[in-house]
Amino acid sequence: MAKIKFQTPTGMHDILPQDQVYFQKVYKTIEKAFDFYGFEKIDTPILENAELFSRSIGMNTDIVEKEMYILRTKEGKDALALRPEGTAPIMRAYLEHGLNTYPQPIKLWYHGPFFRHEKPQAGRYRQFWQYGFEVLGDKEAIVDAQTIVIMYNILCDLGINDSIVKINSIGDENCRGEYRKALVKFLRSKKNEFCKDCLRRTKTNPLRVLDCKDEKCKELMNEGPQIIDYLCEDCKTHLKSVLEYLEELKIPFTLDPFLVRGLDYYTRTVFEIEAPVTEEEGTGVLAGGGRYDILSKVLGKANIPSCGAAAGIERIVSAMKARKVEGVYASMPKVFISQIGPLAKKKGLLIFEELRKAGIKATESFSKDSLKAQLSRANKLNINIVIIIGQKEALRDMVIIRDMETGKQAEVNIKEMVKEVKKRLK
Repeated sequence: MAKIKFQTPTGMHDILPQDQVYFQKVYKTIEKAFDFYGFEKIDTPILENAELFSRSIGMNTDIVEKEMYILRTKEGKDALALRPEGTAPIMRAYLEHGLNTYPQPIKLWYHGPFFRHEKPQAGRYRQFWQYGFEVLGDKEAIVDAQTIVIMYNILCDLGINDSIVKINSIGDENCRGEYRKALVKFLRSKKNEFCKDCLRRTKTNPLRVLDCKDEKCKELMNEGPQIIDYLCEDCKTHLKSVLEYLEELKIPFTLDPFLVRGLDYYTRTVFEIEAPVTEEEGTGVLAGGGRYDILSKVLGKANIPSCGAAAGIERIVSAMKARKVEGVYASMPKVFISQIGPLAKKKGLLIFEELRKAGIKATESFSKDSLKAQLSRANKLNINIVIIIGQKEALRDMVIIRDMETGKQAEVNIKEMVKEVKKRLK
């Protein structure tokens, strides 16, 4: 078979109807959850100023160095980026629209497509879908804990009950400097063993070494200093409180001293939620997030303590399928409209709209003329009530309502049709 000329771009994919039922399940679940927890929805543009991400995420992160899609406007003055993540745009919107003047905290959630030029592999796409949420303007540890709890509960609601939380603290501006010095000293002592990217980051942004995907580098880091040993008293107290809240709610977690996440704006709490996905992918990260008290300062405003999280929908859908979780399927039609002849087709359109206004889901085969073919389709769809209209009925403003199970039928005036259908559906 000849290859089709046009296909989806590398690393991107169509979401076909058979997968839409799972995406709809995710969307309905998160909408319900965020409504319960008091979040309001926000939509930000798919395109943002590229500098928003280079400043907030960090110039030496994989996202900015390798993965951002950047384009220039026709005038060549503005560099725009397809958004690779959701937190920086929401902080930008929060500052731009003066949401900091409202009673705090501000609780926002979002859902949509994001873009990263990653190497295509199982569960990873260059256009992918995420949902996420942010709590802006609150410094308390209970916010960190509730952020984790909300994300964990959503996964449970989606049928993923075997996930586990990995958590760490990466300190703040007061204590991270000492850890950075110890880390650089260790990295230099092993400079001949780490990969080229790690050696370069030793000079530019040492904490990014902890995020290296190279297995050898990961093993070497097990010998290195742990940030938890360098936390100041405030950061230790904050982490202790978060863990106590999680223990109180019996959320399964492990402390991962090398977890940093791939974004520079994080402070203190960082976390990821992992679960088995598929045999091909093994265990994967379904969601992650943390606290980012310095992000607003990086963008030019005073510190606004905030915390948030995001989850990858494609990977969640894979995990749902592996657990045989049902998607949200469209409701089946209750009534079939069958017509014979040109005038009957016109009346059939009118009948179809009357049923829609009445909230009765119906279907039809207006393109078919054979009554036998139309009734056969109604049978295949397991529809019990069929409205039949021929030329004779159309001229008299009448319809025939047939019970497909018993074969009994009755002639009804079009004006009484909706009332009769509702009676039969009861």
